[in-house]
Amino acid sequence: MTENTSQNKNVGSFAPLRQKLFLVLWIATIMGNTGSFIRDVASSWLMTDLSPSPAAVAMVQAAATLPIFLLAIPAGVLSDILDRRKFLIGIQLLLAGVSVSLMLLSASGMQSVTSLILFTFLGGIGAALMGPTWQAIVPELVDRKDLKGAVALNSLGINIARAIGPALGGLILAGAGAAFAYGADVLSYVFVISALLWWKRPKVERDELSEQFGGAFRAGLRYVRASRELHIVLFRTFIFFAIVSSGWSLLPLIAKELLNGGAGFYGIVLGAIGVGAIIGAVIMPHIRRRLDSDGLMVASAVIVSLTMVVFAVYPPQWVGIVASLALGVAWITALTTLNSVAQSILPNWVRGRSLAVYLTVFNGAMTIGSLVWGSVASFIGISMTLIVGAVLLIVVALMAHRVKLPKGEDDLSPSNHWDIPLTVTPVAHDRGPVLVQIEYRIDPEEREAFLETIKMLSAERRRDGAYQWGVSEDTSDTSLMLEWFLVESWAEHMRQHHRVSKSDADIQEAVKRFHRGDTPPKVRHFVSCGKR
Repeated sequence: MTENTSQNKNVGSFAPLRQKLFLVLWIATIMGNTGSFIRDVASSWLMTDLSPSPAAVAMVQAAATLPIFLLAIPAGVLSDILDRRKFLIGIQLLLAGVSVSLMLLSASGMQSVTSLILFTFLGGIGAALMGPTWQAIVPELVDRKDLKGAVALNSLGINIARAIGPALGGLILAGAGAAFAYGADVLSYVFVISALLWWKRPKVERDELSEQFGGAFRAGLRYVRASRELHIVLFRTFIFFAIVSSGWSLLPLIAKELLNGGAGFYGIVLGAIGVGAIIGAVIMPHIRRRLDSDGLMVASAVIVSLTMVVFAVYPPQWVGIVASLALGVAWITALTTLNSVAQSILPNWVRGRSLAVYLTVFNGAMTIGSLVWGSVASFIGISMTLIVGAVLLIVVALMAHRVKLPKGEDDLSPSNHWDIPLTVTPVAHDRGPVLVQIEYRIDPEEREAFLETIKMLSAERRRDGAYQWGVSEDTSDTSLMLEWFLVESWAEHMRQHHRVSKSDADIQEAVKRFHRGDTPPKVRHFVSCGKR
């Protein structure tokens, strides 16, 4: 069964905007991103005035992107253990402070290369902290049936800001100067912060089981290691964008050498890609009724490959612009498809951490791919590199199509069915590790079926907190089976009880159905004697 199920019928392109909360925050993010693009244009141009050195100009871009690689995963951890609304407000205040500082320095004539790079780096830190958190709140703003549409609209909003921001920034910069451009960015944060303050998010109470940074970081990594569905998404993301970067990273040279254009024409090409992305986001729901996620990824690969071939044959400029439109459609289709699948397979308790890993893989694929394809182009030329990339993308897309993307249809809300274990005396939360044993009395004739079913529990136990898991049998009684797993602390095991989703509870129930006897499977808990 494909994803064009009944829940997708009659879901228009802008259905999530009918939900007031999503609409308000969506408009606020467009304004915020527009301000960020204005700021980036001002910083890039200002650096050319402060220093003619290409290295100094490149440092602005490096200062903006380096924090994303360094902080994406820690930012994801923070987004899961802190109140996401308050965390976002704090980030917006940080970014507003950066732009206020840049505005004041520019207005007073005290701006320098060092100060510009420093505050650009601080702005990059804010962007790195905000990325996984903003994505993590999307499922809180819309109904589940509108999740994929909301992800597409978020991408649409970014592209709207990308289309408006640089042009508006250039106009402000030319007419009023850098200080006013930074002032426009400061104004955008007023709207974003106001929208976040208006959002009455249910209060998240912290208690003795609330995660701390170190434990939350380890729990997130355990989840990522144990989630096969997430592995598939990360694999498909990396191979697609690592190859697609063969065209993306060479785009300035494509515009200059293959399309025989100047700086203005390069801006038109970028604008055409942005317009194509907007078109793709608008028509996406209609395409989803005919293609599932895997079909969308193949279609994206085909379109990207065709555009790369078109670029490679030195076409007229108008053909290059049409190809750029198609590239934008394919880009947004692949990006929103993979992002929405990732959103749909993640429970709320670990969403920020897992999305941070997804963003790291995406950015890593683009970075590594750009470096590799740039080296290849220096040996075989730009045109031949595009053709090689196009052929490779088609071949890999067809092969990867066999590794199906998850449907994302499981109910991941907490089941709260797992009884809290009884103890003779209270157990300190930092005691550990904890060994949990569950005894099953099995009909010997059902042994193989039981083992096959209980294997599905391995990933579930590990995702929710266990770092080791196994199943053993009694050598003197072949009907007695023992499931066991280790958790790092008593507090983490208590959290494990609350993390089990309704879908995973169904797996546990399927295993329990093999148990024979008048009493339920016997559960024992053993805690290390190292701490009391």
